Amino acid sequence: MNEKKAYAAYYDNDIRMKSSSGAIFSLLANEVLEKKGIVYGVAMNASCTEAEYIGITEKQDLEKLLGSKYLQAKIKNIFKNVRENLVLNRLVLFTGTGCQINGLKKFLQKDYKNLICVDIICHGVPSPALWKEYVGYMENKMQGKMEKVNFRCKDQGWENFGMKEYGSSKEVYISKSKDPYMQMFLSDFCLRPSCYECKAKTLRLSDLTIGDFWGIDTIAPEMNDSKGTSLVIVRTNQGEKIFNRLISKSSVKVMEVEYDDATKENPAEFRSVYRPKERETFFIDMKKMDFEELRKSYLSLPIKQRIKNAIKKILKPVLKRARRGGIKSNLDYGMLMQFNVGEKNE
Repeated sequence: MNEKKAYAAYYDNDIRMKSSSGAIFSLLANEVLEKKGIVYGVAMNASCTEAEYIGITEKQDLEKLLGSKYLQAKIKNIFKNVRENLVLNRLVLFTGTGCQINGLKKFLQKDYKNLICVDIICHGVPSPALWKEYVGYMENKMQGKMEKVNFRCKDQGWENFGMKEYGSSKEVYISKSKDPYMQMFLSDFCLRPSCYECKAKTLRLSDLTIGDFWGIDTIAPEMNDSKGTSLVIVRTNQGEKIFNRLISKSSVKVMEVEYDDATKENPAEFRSVYRPKERETFFIDMKKMDFEELRKSYLSLPIKQRIKNAIKKILKPVLKRARRGGIKSNLDYGMLMQFNVGEKNE
């Protein structure tokens, strides 16, 4: 293909609520399974402490692969397994981050007509060590073992997703703006080094790319029902054939859009995240602090900022009088000058 094509799409089915966005992956996976193929993707292990690649051949196992997993997944021998199935002429769907797709293609060293590669628009991959610390922190709060986790729970809508964790006798929902692990992830403290200079942003070897269609209300508001809409980018001729087959189904809602418009509010499609100056100290502190200490150190306002905010609150009426030319005492004037000097010397 000479040009990438972009679409807003969703699979109008109950499985969409279990998916991160528009459930296009589940639709494609079901088609591959119906043809006796094998689907490779990422699942959480039984203890919820690790993410790992698995291959499935039955529809009842598909739920294990649904939804985002915001941590680095173990590849193990999956690339070898993929090659073995391809050599046996079995249809294979492999899903992962752009770098994982590129790694698989380099490992295979040849093209296979029976291989479909789908990558996700990737913000970056958080540390699995940090995730284990977080699981222990949450298990202590829940007073029980974590048995299941949904990184992108839509109970309060697709745009306002949160983390939902399940224990033996308790469920906990935390919005993305309050969950400490999600905040560390979105602040880019805990990503692997290569994520800050991701080579896959400029070289994508996948057939299709899927992700959240952020900014849908500006580009195609009629495609947003708050249950999740996927951004689908078609990159190869094979990807185009596959996607055209999927959207021929009556249960799929789709609208073609301009690539630049579609990716305007999802820059992770083409740009790496900025490396925060705190990144190195974060990993040093992660090894010596427990998760609560780490949370307080990196997610709470610095003491200097808290003091500054407190002073502003105290002096707010003084500043108002100053702006009106109403400084009425030497005390007011002294406090104002002290505050202004502090601002200049910050």
